[in-house]
Amino acid sequence: MGKSIYLECETGISGDMCVAALLDLGANKDVLEKVLKSLPLDGYKTSISRVKKSGLDCLDFDVILDEKYENHDHDMEYLYGHELNHDHQHGHNHDGHSHEHAHDEHNHDNEHNHEHVHDEHSHDHNHEHSHVHRHLSDVIDIINAGDMTENARKLAIKAFTILGEAEAKAHGTTIEEVHFHEVGAVDSIVDVIAAAVCLDSLGIEDVIIPVIKEGSGSVRCAHGILPVPVPAVSNIVAANGLMLGITDMKGELVTPTGAALAATFKTSDRLPGRFSVEKIGLGAGKRAYERPSIVRAMIINSAESDTEDEIWKLESNIDDSTGEALGYCMEKLLAAGARDVHYFPVFMKKNRPAYQLNVLCKEKDIEKLSEIIFKETTTIGIRRLKMDRTILKRYMDEALTKWGKVKVKVCDNDFVHRVYPEYDSVKEICDKTGAGFQEVYNAAVKG
Repeated sequence: MGKSIYLECETGISGDMCVAALLDLGANKDVLEKVLKSLPLDGYKTSISRVKKSGLDCLDFDVILDEKYENHDHDMEYLYGHELNHDHQHGHNHDGHSHEHAHDEHNHDNEHNHEHVHDEHSHDHNHEHSHVHRHLSDVIDIINAGDMTENARKLAIKAFTILGEAEAKAHGTTIEEVHFHEVGAVDSIVDVIAAAVCLDSLGIEDVIIPVIKEGSGSVRCAHGILPVPVPAVSNIVAANGLMLGITDMKGELVTPTGAALAATFKTSDRLPGRFSVEKIGLGAGKRAYERPSIVRAMIINSAESDTEDEIWKLESNIDDSTGEALGYCMEKLLAAGARDVHYFPVFMKKNRPAYQLNVLCKEKDIEKLSEIIFKETTTIGIRRLKMDRTILKRYMDEALTKWGKVKVKVCDNDFVHRVYPEYDSVKEICDKTGAGFQEVYNAAVKG
C-alpha cells in the first residue's frame, strides 16, 4: 500500500475541519494563500490559529465573512431551535449548509495563538455581494479562474459536483437547476477549494477513510427542522459508498461539505493491518458538542508486504450487446484505469448465448469504471467482489535493442526473473522501423 493519508473522523467531518487537519499535517500554507488570492471571490478573509480542544493542541481554519454574510453557522442554540440576540454573534456559513449557521466556540476556554490572518480578498471582479445563490456552473467558473494545479482543480470540481447531485436529489430538481443556497456561499467555496489545494500540495493520492461518525436527533436549517443525518449527507453517503456510523451524540457531526470532501478524497476504507505513523495533524471544529469536534489526519506507511495486495472484480452478464460495443467498452475501461478487462462466452437461462464481462480494478476506480460499463453496454447490474492477491515484485525499465529503447516490466526476486515488453512500446518501434513485432519483442526480452 505504501504511503497514505488516514483521515480519522470519529467525531464527524466538516470542510473547515478537513482543511485544518491537512494544514496541520504539513500542507503548504503559502500555496493555499496564493490560490485563495487568485479567486474572483470577495467578502471574506481567512485565519489560521492554534486552539485547544479538551486540552489537545489543534489547528483551526476560519473563513471570516463580511458583516452582511454573517449567519448562525455554529450557534448551538439556533441549531437546537432557539432564536438568539444576534448583536454579539460572529458567524458564517462554514461548510456549506444553511443549517450551519454561526461562529461557535472557539470556546471561551479555548486558547488562541494566531499564526496569521490573511488580508481581505477584495478583488475587483465585479462580483456583487448579494449574489449568494449560485448554480454549479457559477461555482465551477470561480474554481477555473483560480491559480491552482489541474489536480487541485479536478478535486474541487468533483467535490462540488457530488454536493450538487446530493442537493438536487434532496430538493427534487436537476444538478443544472439546483441553486447552491447551501453550498454556494463564499465560505463554502473557500473551504472546498482550500481542502483540494491542501491535499494536492501534500502529494499523496491514497486517502483511507474507514468510517465517518455522525450524530443523531434533528437540526434546524433554512428549510425547517431536519433529521440527522440531513438529506444531503445521506445522499452523498448512499451515492459514494461512504461508511457511516451513527453515535448517540445529539447534533449534526457530518456536514454536506465534509461528506462531499470525504467522498472526493477517499480511495479506500481499509487500513493496513500494521503501519507506522509519519506525521499527525489535528483539525478543530467550531461547534461545542459533549465530545470535541476533531478530524485527525495521519501520514502512514504500511508495514504489510509489498507482495500482498487487493483487487476488485466487476462482473456482468450481457446478452444483447454487439461485439463492437463490447470492444469499444474495453478500450474505454482500460483508458480509464482498469487493470485488466476480458469477456468470454457464456450461456444464460433459457440457453441464451451471452458474454460475461470481467473488469479488474483498484477500489478508487470502481465508480468511474461502473459508469462506463452502464453507459457503453446494455447491462442493468454489476456484481462486485474484493479479492486478496499475491503479486510478484515488479518495476518498470527500458531494454536497448538495435531499433531503439523498449519499455519493459521486470519481475525480479529470489526465485524468478522475467521481462515483459510493453505492447505499445514494441508497436511504436515496429511502426517506425518496419521490423516484425515478434523480432522486436524477443530482442527486448533478451535486453
